[in-house]
Amino acid sequence: MAKSPDYYIVEASALPEIFHKVVEARRLLDTGEAETVNKAVQVTGISRSAFYKYKDAVRPFQDMLHGRIITFQMMMKDEPGILSAVLNLFAGSGANILTINQGIPLNGCAAVNISVETSAMQITINELLERLSAQNGVLRSEILAG
Repeated sequence: MAKSPDYYIVEASALPEIFHKVVEARRLLDTGEAETVNKAVQVTGISRSAFYKYKDAVRPFQDMLHGRIITFQMMMKDEPGILSAVLNLFAGSGANILTINQGIPLNGCAAVNISVETSAMQITINELLERLSAQNGVLRSEILAG
């Protein structure tokens, strides 16, 4: 299994200027003030390559405090109680379940997508993913989006 990324809380004044500009470019895109990455990087004065290099690695601390929506995709055995046990894992982690979509079981297995909001989670996303993968009856578990 891949190593979990390490995170640090760093005072903004200690960061290189490029990180501030990447955060600003993301804000412009998120608010619609810039319709394209090209426009956002042009306004902030950074290159597209710098934006893409850091866009997923740096964000304001308040954004980290607010939950994000993550969609998990799982392949489960079609047996009574397995989905219930998985939902209990989500509830026990503090994740707020937003949607559950289950396909019709084929060959004794069903694909299930569960979208959750993570602001109240008491464990990391990676820890939840590990618990889901270890759950009896779950054949595969991965993050689909988020």
